[in-house]
Amino acid sequence: MAGLEENGLEPSTPCADPQGDPFLHTRFAIPARPATFLRRERLVRHLDQALRTPLTMVSGAAGAGKTLLAADWAVRGDRPVAWLTNDATAQGCGMFWAYFLQALSASGVPPPAEVGSPADASRVDQTLLTRLAAGLSDRDQPVIVVLDEYDRVTAPEIAEQLEFVLHHAGRGMRLILVTRTEPLLPLHRYRAVGDMTEIRAAELAFTPEEAAALLELHGLRVPVSAARTLVERTRGWAAGLRLCALAAQESPDPETYLKEFEVDRTTVADFLLAEVLKRQSPEAQDLLLRVSVLDRFGPELANALTGRADAESVLAGLHRENAFVEYLGHDRYRLHPLFGEILHAHLRMRSPGLEPELHRLAATWLRDSGSLAETLGHGAAAGDWEFTAGALVDDLAIGQLFTGLRSDHLAELFSGMGPEATSPATDLVRAARELARSDLDHGLPHLRHAEQSLAEEERIPAGDAPPGLAAARLSCALLEALAARLTGSPARAERAAETAGELQQEVPARLLDGHPELAALLSTHLGSTRLWAGRFEDARDALSTAVACSGGASTALPREDSLGHLALIDYLNGWPGRAERKAMAAVTETERFGLREESGSGIELLVLAAVAVDRNELDRAQTLLDTAADSHHAMRDPVMRAVRALATARLLLARGETHAALEAAEPGVVTDVVSPWSEAHKALVTSAAHLAEGRPETAAELLQEVPGDQPACVVGAARAQLAAGRPGEALDLLDRVRPEGRTGPAVTVRASLVRAQAADRAGDSATARRLVAHALHEARRERLRRPFLEAGPWIRPLLGAVPLRGLAEGLLTPGPPPCDVQRARSGDLPPAPVVEELSGREHDVLERLAQMMSTEEIAADLYVSVNTVKTHLKSVYRKLSVNRRHDAVHRARELRLL
Repeated sequence: MAGLEENGLEPSTPCADPQGDPFLHTRFAIPARPATFLRRERLVRHLDQALRTPLTMVSGAAGAGKTLLAADWAVRGDRPVAWLTNDATAQGCGMFWAYFLQALSASGVPPPAEVGSPADASRVDQTLLTRLAAGLSDRDQPVIVVLDEYDRVTAPEIAEQLEFVLHHAGRGMRLILVTRTEPLLPLHRYRAVGDMTEIRAAELAFTPEEAAALLELHGLRVPVSAARTLVERTRGWAAGLRLCALAAQESPDPETYLKEFEVDRTTVADFLLAEVLKRQSPEAQDLLLRVSVLDRFGPELANALTGRADAESVLAGLHRENAFVEYLGHDRYRLHPLFGEILHAHLRMRSPGLEPELHRLAATWLRDSGSLAETLGHGAAAGDWEFTAGALVDDLAIGQLFTGLRSDHLAELFSGMGPEATSPATDLVRAARELARSDLDHGLPHLRHAEQSLAEEERIPAGDAPPGLAAARLSCALLEALAARLTGSPARAERAAETAGELQQEVPARLLDGHPELAALLSTHLGSTRLWAGRFEDARDALSTAVACSGGASTALPREDSLGHLALIDYLNGWPGRAERKAMAAVTETERFGLREESGSGIELLVLAAVAVDRNELDRAQTLLDTAADSHHAMRDPVMRAVRALATARLLLARGETHAALEAAEPGVVTDVVSPWSEAHKALVTSAAHLAEGRPETAAELLQEVPGDQPACVVGAARAQLAAGRPGEALDLLDRVRPEGRTGPAVTVRASLVRAQAADRAGDSATARRLVAHALHEARRERLRRPFLEAGPWIRPLLGAVPLRGLAEGLLTPGPPPCDVQRARSGDLPPAPVVEELSGREHDVLERLAQMMSTEEIAADLYVSVNTVKTHLKSVYRKLSVNRRHDAVHRARELRLL
């Protein structure tokens, strides 16, 4: 059967799950049937109906035979089947869908490359689900997907997402759920239209004839009447029948034993311990009890827990004997869940205190041979925090506390670490956890203590120095760079970056290659501190280095952060269009990997808010500021606080709230170095507030001390001098602003308008019109409106004059209505009021509104949420002064927006 490559797209097959760990291929393997498996043709025939209905549910209690039935059916045909065994320990949305996509690929039916793969274990982007459904719907033959142990999927959002994909995949997918419980899906809809196949517990139950056949496969010949008695007592429970058969094989009177078998949980536990565990050799019993602390395991790990070397033969024997040890393939095993639970509980009673030691042994073995995530999990379960923190630091994985991928998991994992754990590694983890929350008061003492301990270890002779010393010192350098960023200390950041560069030569290349986030984070912190100091070009170099880092999802957050800082540099230089493009790229950087919005710094939202103020999109600016505030971003460095203060103060000024603007202009942050641009823009906002309240002398005085390399402040000072009646001084100041170089239109437009106002006052109307025309030309490219609204009443007659009216249309006033609408009106119309231009995304929504698309259809078409579409619609209605969809489309056509 052809795969999704029929669409002409290359499959996307990531090699690791969203947490960076290798996929567990045993989860895609169709379980093998034991030699004593009984194929029941009545169930196979019923399951064949799954080929004709979108949804099939095989549901029943644990041990009802659901999985073996589905597995036997799956391997009988010549059709590929995507099999996924769900895992209760990793059921975030992102992890679920990453394994779902990998299951398709493992079955030979890979999804299109455009679908991508989730980067955050806890969430998945709607865009991915939409593209997956679209890719499946294009198939000529449906793909069969079996989700085994679906009852382990407990998140309602996963059920909603699965329903979305199933519904929109249409005939392209046949979904089979093997589950103990009723799934959170709208089953009534599928039942109502006959689109669902169901095999439930009653049908899964063995008949007396089937039970007799099963017992015969175990070497027990009993009459059907005896089998009927057993079926009545066990209610046909497959696992109970098998348990009973295994025990009865050794009984001198199997038929009597079968009559006495009980199925309540306590009896089953007693039975398993007495008739399964205790019948094994002492070595096998010891192995079973010890591996009960593991989820999956191989012979080598089992040997590490037993201290022996016989696990391979013991496990193989237990599997052959159907002693509730399941073989998963790839030399991996797991205990039957019920058996594992009983063994785990028995271990605690039989050997108190042994469980932590077993976790410690597992963690030690996995540190050299397994994944870091498993190592940390067992180390934490053992309560060995020095070991666990050491494993994280030695692996150079300290940066994962800041990348948004495993940050929450690691923070929760180490939340149980108490003050008694003392080592450089534990101090580094504590420092990282606190600094990740921008908590300097608690983070810096831990960092200093770690640095002091590491300095003492450096004095130890090379042969006796502890392993991982270079990795620990490099982790220190990363945290020192972050601390420098939080304190606004560029000199400290430079020293940390220099130290990190030297230490990278001492760390094994495999560690650096495995953790590209470390270099990206270092460059981002360095760039932020340079930006704070006003060294824009140096900051741009460091930030561009971070943006260029590879690493996919692991470096997405520092790339987003750096793009947001680059957007801020463009904004401060007067280039709002460039700033907007970089800020939107920053938003996209995290969205495409499905990272939570609050994982990043959110600086791009503040830059977008400042740009919206310049364009007089005040409601949009407020929404962006509110979004940035509500997202609870952890990063609260001086740059962030200064930009928030600047954007908020300028928004309040635009609304005429001068007193509130003056209060908001103060970032309220103490730093090691004063930021020249932060101080300059604070003075500019304060000056503008005084100017708005009719105090030009005060406004001019506030900007006299601002350095001349802040062009925006020079223009503001010139405007204040002109308002104070000193046009000569105003023009002298403007002569210092050079239009070439870094100064962008947000500055030059304002400079042109100040010159135009001076010319207008001098009676030179021609020069005033020429300068206003030049300002309009520049402003149109950037959609700048605030400079004209701030200019004052003198500009209105010029904008209403014929030569400039056309330039102002579409920017400051609506364009002319269609000719039929114009003819329908009589008399002269008053000038159209100043309106806010629709954003690009609002245009997209409006166009689809005109196509009679529903809100849900617009959301799917634009790959955004329904709530986002509703927000855009409210803004469109407000800007067009309408309340309904039809009126919005009609008004937009009048204004030639469509």
